[in-house]
Amino acid sequence: MLGYMHRFGQGVVQDYPEAIRWYRLAADQGSALAQFFLGVMYGGGRGVTQDLKEAIRWYRLAADQGNALAQSNLGYMYSTDQGVAQDYSRAHMWYHLASLSGDTNAAKNRDIIEIKMTPEQISEAQKMTLACQARHLKGCR
Repeated sequence: MLGYMHRFGQGVVQDYPEAIRWYRLAADQGSALAQFFLGVMYGGGRGVTQDLKEAIRWYRLAADQGNALAQSNLGYMYSTDQGVAQDYSRAHMWYHLASLSGDTNAAKNRDIIEIKMTPEQISEAQKMTLACQARHLKGCR
């Protein structure tokens, strides 16, 4: 992927704005991986002004397509109050979905925040996860 090559300087000069351009072209065509990487770039302020809300928007688009890394990053953002209000139930949901999508670290992160949650919050997270799965990951918030 050309965005990746420009981001890391592989075979070309490292150029974050150029990476953003290539990621956006692929993301606009529906590439979940490019959407995830745009989230990373906006979240870290690489090649763009840091914008956590824009990072979340791109992560959600990728997560809707089952991208485990985007789902896990959404879990992190909800668990740490980054760009969204802290919400352990939503963090739990995203980490659990990421673990089901193949992210082995996501299950560990889910278990860590579960210790901080009430039984009611855990129950709510489980219901949200089931509802999200029933919608085939579309529009999960």
